[in-house]
Amino acid sequence: MSEINKKSLEHLADLARLEINPKKEEKFIKDLQSILGHFQELQSLNTENVLPMTGGTQMKNVFREDDQKRDKTVETRNVVDAFPEREKGYLRIPPVFK
Repeated sequence: MSEINKKSLEHLADLARLEINPKKEEKFIKDLQSILGHFQELQSLNTENVLPMTGGTQMKNVFREDDQKRDKTVETRNVVDAFPEREKGYLRIPPVFK
């Protein structure tokens, strides 16, 4: 992995469109080197027999299902009936682009 120096820090700041205070450049360089060091440590681990995780955990939802069920067809019907214009079975709206 490449090392972070002043030139690469300036390049990263330019890509991220950040202005870095010259007084804090050394701190940023040390912090980024530390972060890259953690990634180098992770790359050295043997993960050959580790299955990838797809959802974070294998836990199931422990919350109960909702008991109340609302009749949404009545609400939908009210909205559709209140719509001012229709055309060929569709709700007509003003044009978005002119």
